[in-house]
Amino acid sequence: MINQYLPHQASLVLESDLAGEFPLYLYWPSSQSMLLYSASITELLSDVRVSKPLKVSVHGLSFLLQSGVVPPPKTAYQDIYIVGIGDEAQVGTKNDKVQVTFSHQFPFMNANRLASDEMQPDEVVILQMLAEATQSRIDESKPSYLFHSAGKDSNSIALALAEAGWQHTVTLLTHKSKGKADESEISAKIAKQLGFKHQILYEVDQLQIEHHQAIEDYFIHAPFPCTDNVTLAYPLYVQQLPELRGANIIDGGGNDSYMATPPTRREAHNVLLSKVMHRASFLRQFTPSESSFLPLIRTSAECFGINGLSFMDAEKVLPDAINVYPHWKQESHLRKDWDLFDFKTDVYSTRTIAEVHIRKARNFSDSISSNFVLPFANQHVAEYFSKVPEEYLFDRKALHNKIILRRMLKNRLALDSDKLGKMGFSYDSHSMILQNWVGILNELQACPLWEQTYLMKMIMRLKKTMQTHHKYAEFSGRLIYRMYLLSAWYNKNRYLNA
Repeated sequence: MINQYLPHQASLVLESDLAGEFPLYLYWPSSQSMLLYSASITELLSDVRVSKPLKVSVHGLSFLLQSGVVPPPKTAYQDIYIVGIGDEAQVGTKNDKVQVTFSHQFPFMNANRLASDEMQPDEVVILQMLAEATQSRIDESKPSYLFHSAGKDSNSIALALAEAGWQHTVTLLTHKSKGKADESEISAKIAKQLGFKHQILYEVDQLQIEHHQAIEDYFIHAPFPCTDNVTLAYPLYVQQLPELRGANIIDGGGNDSYMATPPTRREAHNVLLSKVMHRASFLRQFTPSESSFLPLIRTSAECFGINGLSFMDAEKVLPDAINVYPHWKQESHLRKDWDLFDFKTDVYSTRTIAEVHIRKARNFSDSISSNFVLPFANQHVAEYFSKVPEEYLFDRKALHNKIILRRMLKNRLALDSDKLGKMGFSYDSHSMILQNWVGILNELQACPLWEQTYLMKMIMRLKKTMQTHHKYAEFSGRLIYRMYLLSAWYNKNRYLNA
């Protein structure tokens, strides 16, 4: 459904739901003649009132290059905005034109939680809420798949659905990663234990014709660019399981905003360092992206999953690029007196998680016309957990999070998350780059966004680093991969090439 606001209509305030299950997408043209908004990005971008082809925002592209994410409300497109977790858009009329003023207020501050003697979380209630949140969004005429791992989130949903008797309705899918990161055997064991059907999806290193076609289809139809390292694994899943098209796709993301994301000890140290070192930010315009010095001159906000090209490289490869430092400096200043757990959770969950990790899954679902189901982001689930006392969610000393989920899975599934450690889907983009090097180069060279002479110089420099034992060898490979993802999006996307 598309909503419209015209000049002189009654003013309104636009917000997404509490945990961003349904972000709002806005089209506010530079003429300021109207405002269109919808919870569906594909419906909005397909509307005839949205001028196409869309134009790339240099502001947005600068953030994708240097930070890996465009901080909402702005996006990679001119005139397209996102209202997500904690965001607000005040809409009114001024001088016969539509005016929109954006603001952000994080809704899950830990100081607002109930005390431990006021509330004790109930596992039965939690499982019932998760089951209802999933079932209420499922189209029962379509097959349903839960992306499953050894992690706390997807297993909580699997357990909830099992106890609700949905074993024969949902299939668990797991990605088989390389080496120690592989979770497929654990996933298969849990599926068998709970009575679900189970299927393993495999990585593809050497791309064949059918794989290239699947990737091209993805870039044509995905609404937004995304820099997540696992991005290319998703379109290749459809080659292995065509039934994913149009299906219900259930994802375990969406709870980091209200369960808190504890800073690691290294991040806490880097935040202290950044309070002094960020003053040397002018060196960003002289430092190569793979330099070990670059992380030392980040702002505090950039210590939480935000990284990319140095401004030196970004400005030379995209001549009109802006320096993102002032934005992250301001974000850091606004939170300078915050508890570090609130600081990280706000920046990390509403930017990196929402617009990189979850956006990856949203893009995939939109690209194959699937129904994306995000149970943990459900309004009722978020409201419940927003009140849960801190001690049931995270440990400030051990830096563990989601304690109530850990206990529930250990008691009911004999799944010891503490013993397993942090796990999640991983993707070997390093191997993909090297085994498909000619195709990667062709895509980069076909992209008119970049200054090609410097681009090739930078890419070959990064490739040389990624093939060494340099501290940032893996990071250098991911920067090449990022440049490829952005180039393929620009070259192929239907909204840019209408």
